[in-house]
Amino acid sequence: MYMIMFMLSICTAVIFRHFFSRALTKYGISYSKLLWAVCVIFFIINMILNPKVVFDGANMGLKAWWDIVFPSLLPFFIASELLMSLGIVHFMGILLEPIMRPIFNVPGSGSFVMVVGYSSGFPIGSMITAKLRRKGMCTRVEAERLMSFTNNSSPLFMLVAVSVGMFGNPKLGVLIAGAHYLANLTLGLMLRFYRKNDRERTGNEVQGQVLRRAVNELSLIHKEDKRPLGKLMGDAISNSVTTLLKIGGFMILFAVIIRLLTNIGFISTASNFLAFVFSPLGFEPEIFTAVASGFFEMTIGTKLASETAAPLLQQLMAVSVILAWSGLSIHAQIASLIADTDIRIYPFLLARICHSCLAAVFTFLIWKCLDPVSAGWSDLPTLTSDTMLTSSCWINNWFFLKLFLINMLLLITVGIIYQLLISVYNKLKFN
Repeated sequence: MYMIMFMLSICTAVIFRHFFSRALTKYGISYSKLLWAVCVIFFIINMILNPKVVFDGANMGLKAWWDIVFPSLLPFFIASELLMSLGIVHFMGILLEPIMRPIFNVPGSGSFVMVVGYSSGFPIGSMITAKLRRKGMCTRVEAERLMSFTNNSSPLFMLVAVSVGMFGNPKLGVLIAGAHYLANLTLGLMLRFYRKNDRERTGNEVQGQVLRRAVNELSLIHKEDKRPLGKLMGDAISNSVTTLLKIGGFMILFAVIIRLLTNIGFISTASNFLAFVFSPLGFEPEIFTAVASGFFEMTIGTKLASETAAPLLQQLMAVSVILAWSGLSIHAQIASLIADTDIRIYPFLLARICHSCLAAVFTFLIWKCLDPVSAGWSDLPTLTSDTMLTSSCWINNWFFLKLFLINMLLLITVGIIYQLLISVYNKLKFN
């Protein structure tokens, strides 16, 4: 019954838009806001009719945020705030400009976004990109490029929660993470051509004596920011907690929405439609229930994909698609983080679609190259979901911090060596 009401509401909205859009414009009424108002009313009615479903969904979202997201991301949020305040991001921006610009067509400061984004996962890449845009360290187009390929699923989530906790096979983590990162790096290389003739400039373009300019920029930041270390840390913690509270609110909201959509039959209808479209390609119909759920929230979708009776390759391809898409819950979080900038969300959404397709293709190719069945990867016992949540390394912050530090030091070292080699080459050339 609820599903029929929902479909009738959509049809009514379409008909209303077709016949009354001009009248609404005449009276200054926004059709999109009116449509959102109708959706909110429908949402409230369903909450009143299904209080237990709402409570269970909110409880699930709150536990996921408090047990996983908050302890995993808080150290990175604080560290990124401190590094930006202390001028390290500006230093890396100038130092690594000659490397990041020709490869990804983004400023050198994007290297820091890459380090954090590939080390800690959603949505911190978007948060730092928005900060770079506010500080004028990148153009709008550069920010859109950067945000589109530096938002990844957490490596710990893929290597531990998905491969060990859901599939009970740690070896699959290499395949899942490898396909995910290769697809996003490929996407980054493709996005360098996105609006490549953009004329906006930031004034941070690097010319000559890069190492000296990077040191001078670091010194200038230290002279301009007079806040003591205690004040810097306090501001970093305050800003980080505020951002995480906003993320927690989105997680709880979408957990409730998913439960309500499942209850009214929307998820099953969407999965039946996907099965009708893609079943001729040889995919098992039950895999699309996981994909439909992952469209809204990736954790739920990946867990359902691992529990289906479909062949392992199809399960992994579905997981790759879900992780790359990341779910509307993540998209809403990212939209809120860039709301006070001029960064547009639609390039990010298109990039997620491309990332999903590329990740599925890379999963298939890596599977064929490694031949996991012959290697016995699919014969390991499956662990329960309780193992995933209670695994000691599931929220091990040291894993993230070590990976973050190694990546950042590696990039800085590469940048310094590159600049020294350029300096030596120029001296030899002129001598």
